[in-house]
Amino acid sequence: METRPQSVEELLVATAERLHQSGSGTARLDAEVLLGHVLGVDRSALTAHPETVLSTGQLDRFEADITRREAGEPVAYIRGFKEFYGSAISVDPRVLIPRPDTETLVELALARITAELTGGLRDADADPYLVWDVGTGSGAIPVAIAGELRRRRYGESVRYFASDLSGDARDLATINVVAHGLAHLFTFAEGDLVEVAPAPPRPVDLLLANLPYIPSSMIAGLPVAASFEPVDALDGGPDGLDIIRRLLPGLPDVLAQGGAALLEIGGDQGELVVEMASEALPGWSCTIHEDLSGSPRVAQLDRPDA
Repeated sequence: METRPQSVEELLVATAERLHQSGSGTARLDAEVLLGHVLGVDRSALTAHPETVLSTGQLDRFEADITRREAGEPVAYIRGFKEFYGSAISVDPRVLIPRPDTETLVELALARITAELTGGLRDADADPYLVWDVGTGSGAIPVAIAGELRRRRYGESVRYFASDLSGDARDLATINVVAHGLAHLFTFAEGDLVEVAPAPPRPVDLLLANLPYIPSSMIAGLPVAASFEPVDALDGGPDGLDIIRRLLPGLPDVLAQGGAALLEIGGDQGELVVEMASEALPGWSCTIHEDLSGSPRVAQLDRPDA
């Protein structure tokens, strides 16, 4: 009978080889993250104590997790959370796993909110700054923003309106908001894009959206891990922009004068989004922001003041 590896280093070597054979491009990292999850430690602790021996129960749990990963299931679903902009966001197959690229949208939102709160652009007796996250999914974007603003001591100056067509997604977003101690700042709504109930109490200052933008023809060619995610959160239609195209005409009805919308887009969609915005929103400006890799990532649509 083959001896079962038991120490941390033995397990990592054997498991990395298994995951490599199954097609993982990050086999060693996957093994370390999942082993740390089972042991309740970070990866540095594994490096510091490679001789640690696992119990039978820990070995069984690790084996179950690795079997799931061999089948292609994302590490985030196996662990039940994903790190995003310094926050641990609960995720499961009800929602898309937040990507590092989306942190570009978070950074832009934080810069705009902070500038308006600190730059004398708002009256002292004005209502709290109002942010709407359309298609919120796990709630990762507004949770990241609210958490960072709390660290900057502006947390109580902003309120968040989060909506999604999926009740399952809103349930998970609610869990994340409550888990981060932000529930008193949030209102949730149900509906398609800006047709929601309840409606926001007034036109919003900033609208955010990471909507599906992958062309339908590319879905089948995505990494196997994406097949575990809800296809409705990925498929943006023939050119990837069907959902964004439907959103644009509704922005004047919900965005305040002088407000802005920040929309995540694909790396090859910048020029087309500018054309779409020019047609749907005459008089508005559209600026394309790049991510850290230099690819177009966020379209900023600014509504002029009255």
